Amino acid sequence: MSVSDQSPKRPAVDADEPRLARTIANLWQYMWPAGRADLKLRVILAIAALLVSKVATTLVPFAYKGIIDALDGATPDNALVLGIAVPLVLIVAYGLGNLIDAGFQQLRDVLFASVGQNAVRKLAYRTFEHLHRLSLRFHLQRRTGGLSRVIERGTKGIETVVRFTMLNTAPTVVEFAIAAVIFVVMFGVSYLGVLVATIWLYLYFTIKASNWRIAIRRDMNESDTDANGKAIDSLLNYETVKYFANEKMEAERFDRSMQKYERSAVRIWTSLGVLNFGQAAIFYTGTVIIMVMAGLGVMNKTLTLGDFVLLNTFLMQIYRPLNFIGFVYREIRQGLTDIEEMFKLLDKEPEVQDKPDARPLAVTGPVIRFEDVKFHYDPERPILKGISFEVPAGKTIAVVGPSGAGKSTISRLLYRFYDVIEGRITIDGQDLRDVTQASLRAQIGMVPQDTVLFNDSIEYNILYGRPDATAEDVRRAAELAQIGPFIESLPKGYDTQVGERGLKLSGGEKQRVAIARTILKGPPILILDEATSALDSKTEEDIKSALDLVSANRTTLVIAHRLSTVVNADEIIVLRDGEIAERGTHFRLLSKQGLYAQMWNRQREASEAEERIRKVANDPFVKRGVPAAE
Repeated sequence: MSVSDQSPKRPAVDADEPRLARTIANLWQYMWPAGRADLKLRVILAIAALLVSKVATTLVPFAYKGIIDALDGATPDNALVLGIAVPLVLIVAYGLGNLIDAGFQQLRDVLFASVGQNAVRKLAYRTFEHLHRLSLRFHLQRRTGGLSRVIERGTKGIETVVRFTMLNTAPTVVEFAIAAVIFVVMFGVSYLGVLVATIWLYLYFTIKASNWRIAIRRDMNESDTDANGKAIDSLLNYETVKYFANEKMEAERFDRSMQKYERSAVRIWTSLGVLNFGQAAIFYTGTVIIMVMAGLGVMNKTLTLGDFVLLNTFLMQIYRPLNFIGFVYREIRQGLTDIEEMFKLLDKEPEVQDKPDARPLAVTGPVIRFEDVKFHYDPERPILKGISFEVPAGKTIAVVGPSGAGKSTISRLLYRFYDVIEGRITIDGQDLRDVTQASLRAQIGMVPQDTVLFNDSIEYNILYGRPDATAEDVRRAAELAQIGPFIESLPKGYDTQVGERGLKLSGGEKQRVAIARTILKGPPILILDEATSALDSKTEEDIKSALDLVSANRTTLVIAHRLSTVVNADEIIVLRDGEIAERGTHFRLLSKQGLYAQMWNRQREASEAEERIRKVANDPFVKRGVPAAE
């Protein structure tokens, strides 16, 4: 399920909806970052630079008016300032005013660049950190491609919202206020009335049209998220696609999502054309009305030609920020749409959280106890139905049973990926719910069935167990995991890249890297979650000796599918339908002739059949095409 699919479709956002105010309030910490006096100073200087540019913008039309009046003869021909003709002085002033306006606007952008980029980095970091805090249930449901798209759009949207809200909206309102005063003082209330009506209609149309476009933008985002999710999912499962020769099906599946994106994108551009034309029609209608009024004033000698030009210049200067207000509103609304899903992620609370008074886990044994533990993912389908057992310090306890019996759930509960529904799990008498998750997981090492490596070097993947370890520690761990000679035989040694999910290594090699990583971590508690079930018998035997080494003198819980790997366990617990059906040592359980014995006999028969097939395949006569002797 994509992130966008997790919520019902929402209607277009109204301009008066409080979400905008709430979001801007949440963004204040990024606009005015605590503990960063340097960035706060940049914000102040950026605002100051913007105000200077606005003052220059306001004064430029008066210079233009003076030039027109001087050239038109409204000013005496012999008027000089410091020996220079008035028109030339005003022309220089006009150019200088425009230069100041442009220069201080660029200075504003330069000053605010650090603030905007810091906001992007901080929010991206917060989101990335929050995703790792969310519980396993969330990550089992999400789609990686869709989630990455939400984060990508959100981090871009945050800069847009922060920049435009902080530096453009309020100063533009100030500019309108200055223009209104000038219109009233110099030209009268009637001119101001037409200007206000024009601006009101312009803003009303912009808000309504932009809200209409937001719904289209949301559809486009959902289509984009869905398409990207399908693409990433398909590429991550490249081999499966090849196994079934379904390249065409995957391409068509991707194209169907892109068709939805294409339709939404066309609607976006069409609606933009409607919006831009409507804005222009409203503004230039108001402009024509004001210019007709000014033209009549010039003909009646109540206004000069310079006044006519001044009005026209002011209208053009007002249109620039007014048009920018429309652009700002659109960008802010679209930015809010883009970061809407990101903020929903940040609002999502982790299912498993530390208590306010949680303390670090203190390990002395360690002794693990499951006390009448009940658990379910879905209330209609209980997984564990009140199981109790103990893993003594330094001992190995194995949990076996048919598929779906609840074996892997035990390891997830011990790692506290989920909290128990009833009962409790303790380590050295401490309820896992009373200790911090970080301290708990620091004491546990895991060798899973499906070892997934980072797309980096072998050294990085081993070093992941203890990032501050030395190169010598890494090599010692690799030797103990019986993979050292193999690594050193590679052309790049420990710098060899393992590929996406470690696909450049075989299953046995990946497992040895995982074992080396766990050895390097050196935890007092070890979980082996079906660590060899995906391997062939020969590789399993090779890995088993390394696992025996890493589990020595550690409190070890083995979740096993292949019973041959748990023969030497101090106790074997047999689960069936979420309950403990049998428990005891290997030989004691065999003597009971119960569920364990049935599983053992089936696996032994399968292993013997596999061995016979292997021997036949290796028979020299068979290899030459000669039938084997009866």
